[in-house]
Amino acid sequence: MRNLLSGNEAVARGAWEAGVRVAAAYPGTPSTEILETFAPMPGIYAEWSPNEKVALDVAIGAAYAGSRAMAVMKHVGLNVAADSFFYASMTGLEAGLVIVNADDPDMHSSQNEQDNRRYAKFARVPCLEPSNSQEAKEMVGVALDLSEKFDTPVILRITTRISHSSTTVELGERAATERETPPEYRINTRKYVMVPGHARLRHPIVEERVRKIADFAAAFPYNRMEMGNTSLGIVTNGVAYEYAREVFPDASFLKLGMSYPLSEKLIREFSRRVDRLIVVEELDPFIEEEIRLMGIPVEGKSIFPICGELDPQIIREAAIQADLLSPSERPETVKIDKGTLPPRPPILCPGCPHRAVFHVTKKLKLVVNGDIGCYTLAFLPPQEAVHTCGCMGASIGVAHGMSKAKIKQRNVAAIGDSTFFHTGLPALLNTAYNKSNTTTIILDNSTTAMTGRQEHSGTGWSLQRQETGRVDFESLVKAMGIEDVHTVDSYDLKAVEKALRSALDNEGPSVVITRRQCALLPEARRQYMPLRIDEEKCIACGLCLHIGCPALLKSDEVYTKTGKNKVRIDPMLCTGCEVCAQICPQDAILFRAQIEEER
Repeated sequence: MRNLLSGNEAVARGAWEAGVRVAAAYPGTPSTEILETFAPMPGIYAEWSPNEKVALDVAIGAAYAGSRAMAVMKHVGLNVAADSFFYASMTGLEAGLVIVNADDPDMHSSQNEQDNRRYAKFARVPCLEPSNSQEAKEMVGVALDLSEKFDTPVILRITTRISHSSTTVELGERAATERETPPEYRINTRKYVMVPGHARLRHPIVEERVRKIADFAAAFPYNRMEMGNTSLGIVTNGVAYEYAREVFPDASFLKLGMSYPLSEKLIREFSRRVDRLIVVEELDPFIEEEIRLMGIPVEGKSIFPICGELDPQIIREAAIQADLLSPSERPETVKIDKGTLPPRPPILCPGCPHRAVFHVTKKLKLVVNGDIGCYTLAFLPPQEAVHTCGCMGASIGVAHGMSKAKIKQRNVAAIGDSTFFHTGLPALLNTAYNKSNTTTIILDNSTTAMTGRQEHSGTGWSLQRQETGRVDFESLVKAMGIEDVHTVDSYDLKAVEKALRSALDNEGPSVVITRRQCALLPEARRQYMPLRIDEEKCIACGLCLHIGCPALLKSDEVYTKTGKNKVRIDPMLCTGCEVCAQICPQDAILFRAQIEEER
């Protein structure tokens, strides 16, 4: 049976068919849907872990115990999991382990576009790359077989375009994995206890393993030559293969399903059969550099861009500039009249509980060290209330550093609930231990909102919808030794301001927990009630527009004294959070109670 599947769905299906029993991840675009698709499948265990390192440790433990396992993360997640990744390369495993790593060329939802093939070479771990959903499904099983054959973790590197585009996939059955009794753990301390003496013994084994895999790569079925016109030979991989095939239909191709290690034998054979050798690959000149190290003349990034995603048009234009194609081979393009539609920048949702908090921090003229989450969008106009953002969990450490270095303004850290569990905990502990005069705002909206509202340790539910314990932020923070803790409703502007002022007056570490469900959660959506404006009271001061809520718009009504347009509320967007009503100095925006009273 064939189904149309996205690359992420195909990876999940491939893991199930290949007999993966345990899978763990931290949600991160473009990889999130893999575990969401995998979790409901029968006969498996899947979890959202607090961060990628924990997820990888969980998968390693399962593989040590003799069960096939999978860890899933976006590209920057492997930075967090790097310690575990490297020790797993040194130890090897008892069963297959695949690390699905989704790179994000062009940074659609990321702070960088690092090329994680570099990690594969760094750790001496093979890296497989599919070109479509069918290969994405198949390569999970191939990676697990490779892992078991060579006693190594294996990276399955996908990219945003593979993750989110769909092609047809041939579905199969699940491999037999049922066991009557749990296996006995095979104790082997020399292999699995990585003290220096054991690590020194393992290192030569790892280096020899890479050489064996490189020899194996010559016959790897997803490395294949497709010979056409031999005047031009193209080495390529992943989604770039599909693009290059479209632009150069007559050229000869060496398609690499394994991008590390490369088979020197295969590369040399292909290079001898073509007149000119080029590499088409996204991001770094990784394959190009490996070929150059073999002493083989090759071109690549001198022709094609090193930044951003490739697509057929980009490849074609670069090829024309390099005289690989003539301008006459440029296809006719259909120009679409986009009209006068204004640009639509990303923005916090109507009713977002973070909006009110940043309104207060701006009012108090605070320097806000932000973090990775929906709330990062508060850096945009009209709020312009987030001033730094680096990586998951950085906000608290950066705020602590600013406090110790001294700046004129008071500064705070703002971090979401899921991000706090991810990497905020150690940073907050550091502020307590070092008696930092730092205020941390934990924006608790009861979900991992940015990646699609996944569960976490503070929601009371697991990925597989099992009810579980719910972390109490106040108790947790106080257990760290921070006594100055305030919990307020995010929608209550006066309470948020009072709590922040009190925390800022305190000499020492303090925490303000702002709590309100994400406006997109089903429980919150059931409580929507659009507000209304009393146009007679509105004086077109525009103060309510400063919070940047998309439900607030300028109306056609004009305030005669100033000639400015009054404000109206779009009832299709308004959730009734009442933040704007609290801001209005004329009481022109009716509260819920007033609307209900009128009824």
